[in-house]
Amino acid sequence: RSGRSPRRVSKALREGRVSATDLCRKCLQRIRETHYLNAYISVTEELAMQQAERRRKLRLLRGYTFMWEPRGILDGVPFSVKDNFCTQGVETTCASLMLKGYTPPFNATVVQKLLDQGAVLLGKTNLDEFAMGSGSTDSSFGPVRNPWSEAVTGGRSSTELGSDWAIAGGSSGGSAAAVASLSCYLSLGSDTGGSTRNPGALCGVVALKPTYGVLSRHGLIPLVNSMDVPGILTRRVCDAAIVLDILRGPDERDSTTVPSPALDCALTEELDLTRITVGIPQVTDWFQDAGQEVVVSSALAGTAGGLPSDLFPWR
Repeated sequence: RSGRSPRRVSKALREGRVSATDLCRKCLQRIRETHYLNAYISVTEELAMQQAERRRKLRLLRGYTFMWEPRGILDGVPFSVKDNFCTQGVETTCASLMLKGYTPPFNATVVQKLLDQGAVLLGKTNLDEFAMGSGSTDSSFGPVRNPWSEAVTGGRSSTELGSDWAIAGGSSGGSAAAVASLSCYLSLGSDTGGSTRNPGALCGVVALKPTYGVLSRHGLIPLVNSMDVPGILTRRVCDAAIVLDILRGPDERDSTTVPSPALDCALTEELDLTRITVGIPQVTDWFQDAGQEVVVSSALAGTAGGLPSDLFPWR
């Protein structure tokens, strides 16, 4: 499991235990293996391999000179981008036939920041058309399937699912499904009213909507300009913090961005839940009068899944 973290993969790349090209090939193979999820609208295989080969060759210089340094912690790490972010030379459709064939002449700021780190772009992920939706079922290129569909439908294989599958959430369902299915190490989504957090919850990955203005919206095709925020999807909280620290900051091309303090990304990667104390508020008369006691208890009991039973005696 630790090998699925960008932080661990970055260390392996720096130490030469894996090459950027091998890592890229494995992710591309995983995309092919999980194609039935329909998480990607387009896969930039040729571009990704070119970027990975460039990173590999630069890393080889380490054996000949002390002048080479990795661009950043994401140098050589594969990522994907929701298809409503502009990507230079790569088709951007917003999951709509109206934009099919549109190739932006520039990168969205957040995409460019990842590329500047040396990260490798695998492709553009599926979404509700123009990000209007909450299930990733309203795409011109077909719906996104939740990677956990097999678990919720009795363990049947992907070829047997037919129309019996679980939604991935939306509108950033493709990004969440890509991260959850291990075809990339991180993905960019967008969030207006839950479009990153909703699919993150349904696909079981970490989904972060930064405060408006912390990340640049330049190059993000808008749904609601005054509410849209680039979102981050990863498999670990510490990785989301790392990506946020890379992407944050003012952008002269987006007047709504503001300076933000540097983040302390030294979050623990292993958390012993048996040492965590959970505070549970007492149900007040107001809740009881409103008939909410059962709802609150049920919600907390569901949250307690997998935790020691003595922490939650009502289960």
